[in-house]
Amino acid sequence: MLTVTKLNKTYPNGIQALRDISLKIDYGIFGLLGPNGAGKSSFMRTLATLQDADAGTIELDEINFLKNPQSARSILGYLPQDFGVYPNVSSEDLLDQLAVFKGFIHQQQRREIVAQQLQLVNLYEQRQQKLGTFSGGMRQRFGIAQALLGSPKLVIVDEPTAGLDPAERIRFHNLLSEISRDRILLLSTHIVEDVAELCPNMAIMNRGEIIRSGSPQALINALHGRVWTQAIAPHSQRSNYEQGTVITSRMSRGERWVRVLSDTQPGKDFQPAEPDLNDVYFIALLDKPQSPTITV
Repeated sequence: MLTVTKLNKTYPNGIQALRDISLKIDYGIFGLLGPNGAGKSSFMRTLATLQDADAGTIELDEINFLKNPQSARSILGYLPQDFGVYPNVSSEDLLDQLAVFKGFIHQQQRREIVAQQLQLVNLYEQRQQKLGTFSGGMRQRFGIAQALLGSPKLVIVDEPTAGLDPAERIRFHNLLSEISRDRILLLSTHIVEDVAELCPNMAIMNRGEIIRSGSPQALINALHGRVWTQAIAPHSQRSNYEQGTVITSRMSRGERWVRVLSDTQPGKDFQPAEPDLNDVYFIALLDKPQSPTITV
């Protein structure tokens, strides 16, 4: 189990990006959900030993990541949000070089490992293809291949599906599910559907804090009987209701639908709605409004 206790980080410009982050994360996919600028990437970089924390601990398999970053790097893999590649190098050649950096010095062993990784992410047939010709989804799959070098026990992926088309997104989801069976995979994203479809456990982060945590279904179940919906005129600023808090107001099927959080029917024309993870997410942000200052 990965244990994070009271992790704090303040940058030299005064921005406090992490505020007493505490989490316990078991094997499988764990989703970290939050808006852009919530501090997710700061958390990922700290876990990946790319920056120090001001206070707190990170431990996995009795390794303290902050005190022994070199030991921690031997059991983790990382796919950052912006994963650059050399466009004129083939996937096979670059992965081979990255394997050298990971400590695989014997050529025959590297060949076998590189072939296994490319087969795992379904890129073996494109092993001689230049990386500059890869689609966004293919580059992300290559990023997973390099993150899995050395069979890490913790794999960190930061905003991996941003910009992928629907087919590549489904393919990438299937890959993440497959590789998470015998390790911890920490998925950081601002896309609610990624967490809803993949993660048995999750946390919501905003303004550098964890503001919700648990299983998606448990968080959804806590809202049963409290979410209401009604179609309203497209340009109306407010529906005809007396109480409750607006969760979302958006166009659907040519009409504007408002969803409201209320313990009782907020207006005569409102109907009860089945809550979903979008409701959980937006209600959490209403409790802790997004700060415009945290952009790290």
